[in-house]
Amino acid sequence: MENLIKLISDVTNAFWGWPILIVLLGGGLIVCVRTGFVQIRYLPFILKQTFGKMFSSNVGGEGSVSPFQAATAALASSIGAANIVVAPSIIFTAGPGVIFWMWIAGLIGQATKFGEIILGIKYREKNVDGEYVGGPAYTFKKGIGGTLGKIMGFLVSFFFMIEILPSITLQTISAAAPLEQLGLSRVVSAVVIAVLVILVAYGGIKRIAQVTEKMVPIMAATYIIAGLIVIIMHIDKLPGAFGMIIYGAFNPKAVVGGAAGAGIAQLIRAGAARGCYSNEAGMGSAPYAHATAVTDHPCRQGMWGIFEVIADTMIVCTISALVVLVTGLYQNPDMKDIGVERAFNAAFGQVGTAVVAISLFLFVLSTIIVIVFYAEKQGEYLFGTTIGKVVRFIACGMVILGGFVSFDNAGVFLDATLGLVVFTNMVGMIMLSGELKELVDEFFKDPKYYPGAKK
Repeated sequence: MENLIKLISDVTNAFWGWPILIVLLGGGLIVCVRTGFVQIRYLPFILKQTFGKMFSSNVGGEGSVSPFQAATAALASSIGAANIVVAPSIIFTAGPGVIFWMWIAGLIGQATKFGEIILGIKYREKNVDGEYVGGPAYTFKKGIGGTLGKIMGFLVSFFFMIEILPSITLQTISAAAPLEQLGLSRVVSAVVIAVLVILVAYGGIKRIAQVTEKMVPIMAATYIIAGLIVIIMHIDKLPGAFGMIIYGAFNPKAVVGGAAGAGIAQLIRAGAARGCYSNEAGMGSAPYAHATAVTDHPCRQGMWGIFEVIADTMIVCTISALVVLVTGLYQNPDMKDIGVERAFNAAFGQVGTAVVAISLFLFVLSTIIVIVFYAEKQGEYLFGTTIGKVVRFIACGMVILGGFVSFDNAGVFLDATLGLVVFTNMVGMIMLSGELKELVDEFFKDPKYYPGAKK
């Protein structure tokens, strides 16, 4: 077993080098060009349509849930252990400069996620239960068409379904770790999480959306406020932290802390990989949630994808990174996996430890609830609705497995399957990038949709 895991790990590390970097960032840049850098060019309008209308019920079109509910469901999937543990931990192995490249990957990823969603809306359909379903599998099957489209649709769906299973286990392990410090064993934590997930996931997308609509804003706001307080308490260190990030991005060997021998290529690779794992831009996961949204045009719902990356990577991940930088904890290798927790503890005492534990628990719980739904939809696409429900049951069982397996072994399988998902999805996105331009022009040149359009 150890030899198999080592083999998978070696192949995965090579695959997550230039092959993934080219399709993820290169493909993302193609999408940026095709959409006219929509995330920059129309940013004020996008912020008004998302942050400014989070609780608006005045929407038109067809769908099963509101635009905000779909966005919080997708955001619940991406805001998880990566934001509290993975994002800051990469600083310890690659140096502070990696955060800059995570920002760049996030900026490119905004257009990628926007494109994934608008194609998902365009090619969505209704299943036998009368629910809207969509995602890369449907997009490739119908958009690319022919035998190639069917093959790519099958592969992206199959790879994603297999990726989700170790991801659920990994997320469970991440949530259980801080709860152990509060006196709850990992097995008990896994059982509690499993019960809560089943109660919500078995209610379908409408119940999931109702829960995430309330949970995501509260849990994100609590963590953001606590993180900002820690940063403000060390406000004199903030300019230096940003300085290390910017300077370290281009002069990694000159920055103390992190991997002294890391080069810029390694930083770009690490930033892109962790950015993708955090905000899921390039994975094609978000359209499975957004395809259920009520909307009058694919581009209007696509803006919520940009909102998600801003909230996830640009805000939450950045706060986690700054916390370990301004407190100086990044200089201690022993703090790699508990830097944020230790910083919160120093600022708030045991209350700080509880905030991290509860935040991580809620982040992971919301993530698992949504990706169980994603797993079900892959099974449904591949084998029908009955098998989809069987896959949902298996996915819930993967939570229990989190009480018994090691973090490292689960991580190896997750990275391997994630690479296959990203590669297949981004190749399909590149092939369909011409359609993105048509949809963006249709929306932003029509005053009915965009008030700033020339009449």
